[in-house]
Amino acid sequence: MGKAATHEGPLALTARAPRVPADRLVAEMVPPPRFGVVSFDNYLPDPNQPSQAEAVRVLRDFAAGLGDQAGAAGGGGRRWFRRAAKPAATRTPRGVYLDGGYGVGKTHLLASLWHATPAASERKAFGTFVELTNLVGALGFQETVRTLSGHRLLCIDEFELDDPGDTVLVSSLLSRLVESGVALAATSNTLPGKLGEGRFASADFLREIQGLSAHFRPLRIDGDDYRHRGLPEAPPPYPHETVTQVAHRTPGASLDDFRALLDHLSTVHPSRYGAMSDGIHAVCLTGVVPVPDQSTALRLVVLADRLYDREVPVLASGAPFDQLFSEEMLRGGYRKKYFRAISRLTALARDAKSLAEA
Repeated sequence: MGKAATHEGPLALTARAPRVPADRLVAEMVPPPRFGVVSFDNYLPDPNQPSQAEAVRVLRDFAAGLGDQAGAAGGGGRRWFRRAAKPAATRTPRGVYLDGGYGVGKTHLLASLWHATPAASERKAFGTFVELTNLVGALGFQETVRTLSGHRLLCIDEFELDDPGDTVLVSSLLSRLVESGVALAATSNTLPGKLGEGRFASADFLREIQGLSAHFRPLRIDGDDYRHRGLPEAPPPYPHETVTQVAHRTPGASLDDFRALLDHLSTVHPSRYGAMSDGIHAVCLTGVVPVPDQSTALRLVVLADRLYDREVPVLASGAPFDQLFSEEMLRGGYRKKYFRAISRLTALARDAKSLAEA
């Protein structure tokens, strides 16, 4: 009779520095676990926001159109990519861009499009803007073009407009992929202070991707952040002792001093943060403080995204998550990332409440 499994105490993110091969980066370009089974059917449009239902309709048609085009090729080949080009005035856009604020369900819709597109999973790619730039860094530009050009659809979540170098890099990549017949879909965020001011994010997006703008149809999605819609406020930070106790009694939990974790993140490439959280079922942090500088803050944003993707609850002591970033940061060029991180960490803190009350 085998031995019963024992709980040997918490893990530590600071003890992890995984090596991630490039082929894993490509193979993992699928919707994250949080969005692994979403669909257009289980997206619940707000009846007070007709743009949400309209987005579902347009995206259903977009996915079906990809299937029609593939079928017209006869046998799933790519001959449909080689058809004579239509005049620019009548050409159907090969991409859609979901423009809206935080928590209106853009990622849910983007993942639903990925699932609904009639193609094998290895011919569809889904990743964040940061993951795409990391892929280029791992494979090189030409190899990334070669790897993705055989895909039917590339979905890019959280398209970033705040780094001109990366934006031009991805714009060049997407131009090459469009030439190969790859359909595109992307999301980005309107700043909280800009909600209701028309197509702020859409205008930024279409300007920054320069010659690609003709390939995208912008879809405005209005609404409130569903993570806070009708839900209680995120729980305040817990005492140090509570966080430590939860970490020790929860199988698969990690326990780290927040400052030590921030230091450790500087030694691990952001493309590996997902692998760093493999097997982690809860993250416990002690001594949370405002981040000291922008480089540290941007690394924390990536970690928050990976934890959110994997639905890993976060229990913390110290400063509340809405005090992580200074007022200067929240007014600066990376403010969209910081607001997103606050929103996501708040949701994960709410998820962790049951651990503290167990």
